Amino acid sequence: MAEIERESMEYDVVIVGAGPAGLSAAIRLKQLDADINVVVLEKGSEVGAHILSGAVLDPSGLDALLPDWRNMDAPINVPVTSDNFYMLGEAGQVRIPNFVMPPLMSNHGTYIVSMANVCRWMAEQAEGMGVEIFPGMACSDIVYGDNGEVKGVIAGVFGLEADGSYGENTEPGMELHGKYVFLSEGVRGSLSKQVIEKYDLAKGASPQKYGLGMKEIWEIDPAKHKEGTVTHTMGWPLGGNAGGGSFIYHLDNNQVYVGFVVHLNYENPHLFPYMEFQRFKHHPMIADLLEGGKRVAYGARAITEGGWQSLPKTAFPGGALLGCSAGMVNVPRIKGNHNAMLSGKAAAEAAFEAIGAGRSGDTLESYDTEVRTGAIAKDLKRVRNVKPLWSNYGLTASLVVGGADMWCNNIFGTSPLNLKHGKSDAEATGKAADFTPIDYPKPDGRLSFDRLTNVSFSATNHEESQPSHLKLKDASIPIDVNLPQYAEPAQRYCPAGVYEVVDNQFVINFQNCVHCKTCDIKDPSQNIVWTTPQGGDGPNYPNM
Repeated sequence: MAEIERESMEYDVVIVGAGPAGLSAAIRLKQLDADINVVVLEKGSEVGAHILSGAVLDPSGLDALLPDWRNMDAPINVPVTSDNFYMLGEAGQVRIPNFVMPPLMSNHGTYIVSMANVCRWMAEQAEGMGVEIFPGMACSDIVYGDNGEVKGVIAGVFGLEADGSYGENTEPGMELHGKYVFLSEGVRGSLSKQVIEKYDLAKGASPQKYGLGMKEIWEIDPAKHKEGTVTHTMGWPLGGNAGGGSFIYHLDNNQVYVGFVVHLNYENPHLFPYMEFQRFKHHPMIADLLEGGKRVAYGARAITEGGWQSLPKTAFPGGALLGCSAGMVNVPRIKGNHNAMLSGKAAAEAAFEAIGAGRSGDTLESYDTEVRTGAIAKDLKRVRNVKPLWSNYGLTASLVVGGADMWCNNIFGTSPLNLKHGKSDAEATGKAADFTPIDYPKPDGRLSFDRLTNVSFSATNHEESQPSHLKLKDASIPIDVNLPQYAEPAQRYCPAGVYEVVDNQFVINFQNCVHCKTCDIKDPSQNIVWTTPQGGDGPNYPNM
């Protein structure tokens, strides 16, 4: 095939992804130099369309970036007023007193927000400073320079033929070149995955670990609504089958975020994370809260959970990994947006200094140093042992030893433990024959819902004539390997019902995909590769 000709545009900095990390980088660059040329490319139909987070926002990142944000009409107006933590049994619950929790676990001074709306507001600030933001522009590939550095990205490819080839009606997209390229794609970004492998950025780090976060927005009875209340739970229904827990956040307008996280290192391939979430809502405490209310939105997203041990090198020739593209979530706090903002700010400062010195295309070592020695490092290092304790020794050890370890870090500023992660989440999957299938109750349509009904509440849409963005390295593996050995877990781990086995055929309903990336992470054969569909496709989250 003849080489595809594309137009190109030149910028000082090209940013992939309009999440909190990418937008923070764009804003900081313009703060430092109003004349610097910055472009942000977003695959969602609009900024915020693909943003899904809990979210209780630690404002430390925003304080560092925009100190006056409280006077800038930011959609951050529900301070946390009450903090609760429960251990659930099937029929009851026990509250863990706040005083036994390490101080870093407190949500004092934080806010319940829609990160989708926060990002929309951040985009307005960036555009007001002269940043160019192009939504609906999926970045499908990297452009490399003569010395092997990242030079830019290919964005805006539309109208591919069903087999993935270029036809007469295909728009080939553009090359956007930058002196530096920032990848802020979120968890398991497709371009980030490429550069981590190409430059061996994960050398010496533990395998990255992940969770699957599922979330519904509910409008509940005003008599039960307690604005500013934050509740977290552990225990039932997961028990010993998987790590994870829930979050319940009361925002304004009688709305509640109800979320459930399942750690993806679970062994039993019969586990059905989505159905665990639906079963959770039938716990008496949760059912009483939701009874008489209605679900108004649904979504799902993978979460980086490896923490400090799994952090790859964050700078590479020609660019940097920001936020969850590298993995900066503080797992016990279930917070990463503040670190994403801090990473964007730090990357911008490193690039500004480099461009001012006449450099381009080199490795921004000062950015990686800041990530590993500054506020992000301090936040991640003090909780570094909680996740490996949970993964290797279970919930009780995580609560007791992990809690003691966090107290030790709080009091002495350090801890004698430096635990590592072992297997990847894909490798952790056990053989189906070694585990008992789990019998899940049928959704009742009132508190619990089937997957396809819930997916309709994510406003997900993909142009059906395009090739599937979910690629199989080997089309025979799902039926010949995964089905006999693992009962083909893609049927269950996907929270959107994308994968089915029908008449001994593996069916991919890519139109349902909510871009959570779980399949790319959890497939035991590592046979599924998530790539970007054409720009604007996917979920359209209003208030996630």
